[in-house]
Amino acid sequence: MELTKYGHACVRLTAGSDTVVIDPGGLTPQPEAWRTARAVLITHEHFDHFDPRLLDAALAETPDLRILTCAGVAGKLDAAPHLREHVEVLKDGQAATVGNLAVAAVGSLHNYSHPDVEPVNNIGFLINDTVLHPGDAFTAMPAPVLLAPGQAPWLTVPDLIGYLRGAESERIYPVHDGLLNEAGLQVLDAVLDAEARRAGIEIRRLGVGETVYL
Repeated sequence: MELTKYGHACVRLTAGSDTVVIDPGGLTPQPEAWRTARAVLITHEHFDHFDPRLLDAALAETPDLRILTCAGVAGKLDAAPHLREHVEVLKDGQAATVGNLAVAAVGSLHNYSHPDVEPVNNIGFLINDTVLHPGDAFTAMPAPVLLAPGQAPWLTVPDLIGYLRGAESERIYPVHDGLLNEAGLQVLDAVLDAEARRAGIEIRRLGVGETVYL
């Protein structure tokens, strides 16, 4: 299986001739992220993970596109029936198959982020029992590869370190880095490098367009 990182929290996963893309949102300007993908997986409704315009672009290229997501995103698409008819709603513990890729939904809510706002729906995706993309949550479950959220308004460095140290993973590639400037990315990379040396495993950010083989 190939994993390619794109803007912010977006990744593309390919097994054989089958591809899914997770969270192409408003901070993912690269159209190659969703081209030829059989399914788009969306963790939650926030703009940096979910952009209906990108779904339109993907649907124009793949008329039988599948959109796997949570009930919150599905509700946002009720006003766009041409997209809504492609949606398959998943809940924690449910699964779907996209060709050679087994998709399991994990979790249910976005991490706490504001005292006056209830957390929105958020499902993570476990792909082929190998790659866990938790969305904006600290979902804890064994997975060889973890795509941890690296930075967010709701995320502190102690939060991140706690999540990394509790993970049962062999490789960790933090995503969710699109709000950072170059100085912020250097700070994040320093934190990740220190944790990688401490844990003795690979913990690092992937560059935009970088591919790793799993």
